[in-house]
Amino acid sequence: MADEILAANPRLATGRLIAGLAGQGVRAVLVAVPQVVHSTRDRSGFVPTLIRFARASGVSCYLGDGANRWPAVHTLDLARLYRLAVEQAPAGAQLIAAAEEGVRVRDIAEVIGRRLGVPVRSIPAGQAAGRFGPFAPLMSIDNPLSSLDTRRLLGWEPVHPTLMADLEEGHYFAG
Repeated sequence: MADEILAANPRLATGRLIAGLAGQGVRAVLVAVPQVVHSTRDRSGFVPTLIRFARASGVSCYLGDGANRWPAVHTLDLARLYRLAVEQAPAGAQLIAAAEEGVRVRDIAEVIGRRLGVPVRSIPAGQAAGRFGPFAPLMSIDNPLSSLDTRRLLGWEPVHPTLMADLEEGHYFAG
């Protein structure tokens, strides 16, 4: 069963395709982008979605203990990685664009709650669909991603604010 799940993973299938193209002389590169891409340019990603849910319900929620992690990258660090990929990555390279391996969802919810002045609450998984609608399955994902190999290969070092620093900066809560 585990082999079937791994075989069905779209990222793995794409990685195999990229490797196959490289074997045919095509310089293809895969850039795995984290769930959370954040900056002042972020209007419709994971963070603005969570903020909209918290504003609408008056509560900032997370599932269970909220220890699941989402990798994150600042928009400008991601853009620089794309440039490095085009300029330097070898054919078939599979790059991980995570500046942060994983930020706990509970920590994100806590900052949202504090910034909006609403309570922060854990909810059981059974209530996720009612609270988060079609976004519910994403709320339980624990998906830490390491970019160590990408950093070594291309010399990429993220320099822009972390997700928590971006949240604390306040631009997500303006207006």
